[in-house]
Amino acid sequence: MSAPLTIIGSGMAGIGLLRALRALDAERPVTLITADSGDDYSKPLLSTGFAKRLPPERLAARSALRVAEELGAVVRTHTRVDAVDTASRTLAIGEETLPWSELVLATGAAPVTPFPVPETLAGRVFTINDLDDYRAFHAALASLGRPGRIAIVGAGLVGCEFANDLLAGGHEVSLVAPEAAPLPRLLPPPLGRALGGAFEAAGMALALGGGVRAIETAGADVAVALDDDSHLEADLVLVATGLRPRTALAQAAGLSVSAAGIHTDRLLATSAPGVHALGDVACVDGVSAMYVQPLQAGAKALARTLTGTPTPVGYGPWPVVVKTPLLPVVALPPTHPPARWRVEGESGDLTALAESEDGRLIGFALTGACVRRKVELARAAPPLLG
Repeated sequence: MSAPLTIIGSGMAGIGLLRALRALDAERPVTLITADSGDDYSKPLLSTGFAKRLPPERLAARSALRVAEELGAVVRTHTRVDAVDTASRTLAIGEETLPWSELVLATGAAPVTPFPVPETLAGRVFTINDLDDYRAFHAALASLGRPGRIAIVGAGLVGCEFANDLLAGGHEVSLVAPEAAPLPRLLPPPLGRALGGAFEAAGMALALGGGVRAIETAGADVAVALDDDSHLEADLVLVATGLRPRTALAQAAGLSVSAAGIHTDRLLATSAPGVHALGDVACVDGVSAMYVQPLQAGAKALARTLTGTPTPVGYGPWPVVVKTPLLPVVALPPTHPPARWRVEGESGDLTALAESEDGRLIGFALTGACVRRKVELARAAPPLLG
C-alpha cells in the first residue's frame, strides 16, 4: 500500500489537492486535518451570497463527512495542529502524536486587522475568510431583523466585492479606506475612480483618503473613528484590510518562510524533505499569488508530483475577475511597477495597459465593456510564473 499523506487545511487548496490526487490514485491513504468545519465550498462564492440571499448551508457543496466518503480520506475537523516535527515526521495535536510520511501545508492566509477591536464589540466586527466566518456574519445580519448599515474597512479586492454584494442585497454600505480610489493594487487611479463613481451612483457611501483610528461603541451603534476625527456609525463592521499567510506552524518547524509565505521551489517542495506547501500560504519560486487559478494549477501539479511524476508548477497570465457587477473589472497586475500606464476609453469603459520601458505589455486593467478584451490581452502578456 502507498505511504500515507497528510494535508493540513481544508480550503480550496487542501480539498482541491485531495480531489486531484484521487483522480490519479484512488488507494493512497490520506488524512486531511482542518481547524474549521471542513465543508467543501467555493471560496469566491462567499462574496456573492448576500445579493442572492443565500444562507450558509446553500454555499457548502458537501459536508466534511461527504468529503471523507466521496474522496476516500480521513477528515479531522475542528482540529488544531500544535507542531510539526520534520525530523521524526510527526504532528503534535494536543497530547497526540500523529505520524506522516509526506506532509502538505495548505493553511491559507489569515485576515489582518490593523487596529484593536474592543471585546465588547467582538460580535459586531467581522472578517470573512471562510465559510464559518460567513456563517457568523450572516447570523449577525439576520439578527438585526432589517437591512443593516454596514461599514466595510478596506477597498481592496475583498472589500469591494463584499461592498457590491451587500449593497445589492439591500443593505446600506459605507466603504472606508486610506487610498484615494478603490482597488489600488489592481487598478491605476483613473480606473479606480471609475469604480468608485459607480459605487457612489448606486448609493454606496465612500470615505476614502483617510485611515481608521479606532472602532468604538456609540450608543447602540458601532462607530468607526477616522483619522480626521469624524465618525461613521453602523450596525456591523466588516474588516477587509488584507491577508497574511499562515506561516507560524512552518516557521516553528524550521522551514524557510518570509512575509510572502512558506518558500517552495517549482515542485512546491519546502526546505524540509517530505514537506510541501500549497495555496495562499506558499511563496513559489519567489511568487506569492493569492488567486484561484494559481491555486488550482498548484493542486494539479502537486498531485502529479505526489503520485510519482515530478511536475513543476507554472502560472499563466491569468487575469483577476473582480465580482463588482456595478462596474465589471478585470485586471492582470504587473509583477513589478510599470514604466507607464497607457489609459484608453471614456466614462466607465476603460482599458489601461501596463508597459515596460521598451514598450512591452506586462499587465493590464479593464473596466465596463472593455472587460471583453481580457482573453486578447492575456494572450499577449507574460506568464506570472513561466
